[in-house]
Formats: sequence, structure tokens, C-alpha cells
Amino acid sequence: MNRDELARLIDHTQLKPEATPEQISRLCDEAIEYGLGAVCINPVYVPLAAQRLKGSAVEVCTVIGFPLGATSTVAKVCEAQQAMDDGARELDMVLHVGSLKAGDTEAVRKDIAAVATACHDRGALLKVIIEAALLTDGEKVAACRAAQAAGADFVKTSTGFASGGAKVEDVRLMRQTIGPQMGLKAAGGIHSYADALAMVEAGATRIGASRSIQIVMQAPVADRHGPAEDEA
Repeated sequence: MNRDELARLIDHTQLKPEATPEQISRLCDEAIEYGLGAVCINPVYVPLAAQRLKGSAVEVCTVIGFPLGATSTVAKVCEAQQAMDDGARELDMVLHVGSLKAGDTEAVRKDIAAVATACHDRGALLKVIIEAALLTDGEKVAACRAAQAAGADFVKTSTGFASGGAKVEDVRLMRQTIGPQMGLKAAGGIHSYADALAMVEAGATRIGASRSIQIVMQAPVADRHGPAEDEA
């Protein structure tokens, strides 16, 4: 996978609570410069990012019910609607992990479905963060099935704020569960081109990373007259 192809798959991410407006502006400028697919930021910075990215090909992505997923469905829907009003076109919501672990997958599905409906009514994409580090393999499968049944566009491995991030084996299991059509975002702990490529080979169609520039610069450059430099 060459540099341009990989860049388009990356959500350039800054979700730290101490992130400043200056850092968000720089994140947006980097996304434009390196041809990244989206920036992923906290909701408070969506208006800033939408203005900064206006006229570019970079999408504005934000997070909903982040990072715990333990807010009410009504709150998640309201947060999603506000984010879309502010300019977000992709929303990454955290499912209710407690309900999932209690075996109440119908409650999980309904929570996701309400946000999915709000997103799709406005032409936005919904990615559902299952927080794989907190789940058994059986729970990961149940989470993916609930998200798929609820009409989500993607499932996503992690918030990056739990005990672990994306793992190749989790991505592979999630892809096996959802089939070939649904999107899958790997996020958390992806620091190199090798990491990103492993996730894509396991079934990821999107990468969430804070070290996006480092990852992209390690990728081979496409040669218009032949194979990528590192593949010649």
C-alpha cells in the first residue's frame, strides 16, 4: 500500500482533554497537507475544524458518548445532532459497555440505532466503538452484531482511553463477524506503517491514529510509471 492510498484511510486524531485550539488547527492543516481522510476531534472543536477544512477533501469526524459510552441515548442523540449542526460528517460513538457485558444486546442495539437514525437523516456516517479491550471474544462478536443490526456504517476497535488499543486478532475477529461490506476502523496504539498495514491486512478499512504523519512518511511513495519505490 503506497503513501497516498494509506493517507486516505487515516483519521488524524487529537482527543486529549488538554488539546488546545492551536493544536486542532495544526491537526487540520496537517490533514490537508498529507492528504489524510479525516480529522477526529472532540465535539467542542467541530466548528473550528469545519471552518479550517472548508473547501478541502478532509472530513470532520467527532466522538459521541466519549470515552465511556455511559451517557443516555437521548444525550447521545442530542450530542450527535449538535455535532452535525456544527459541521461533523462522521461520528464515532461509544456503545454502552455495561449493557453489553450484562447480556442486554437489545438495549445496546437500540442505543446505537437511535444515533444511527439521527446520523443517516443528515447524511452522516456512524462508527460504533466497541472498546474491545474490555470485552471477551464472545462480547466482541455480540457488539459487532448489535452495531450491524442497528444500521451503523462501521465498527471501531477502541477509544484509545481504555487499557489497550487495536489488536490484529480483534480486527480479524470483527471482520469475520461483520462480513465484507461493513466498514471497520482500527484505532489505539497504531504507531507505524507496519502497524497500520497489519490492521488493513486483517480487515480494517479505516485507521485512527495520532501519529498519522509518522505512519504516512514510512509508507512507500507511489511511482506513476511503475510499482511503489519500496516495492520495485
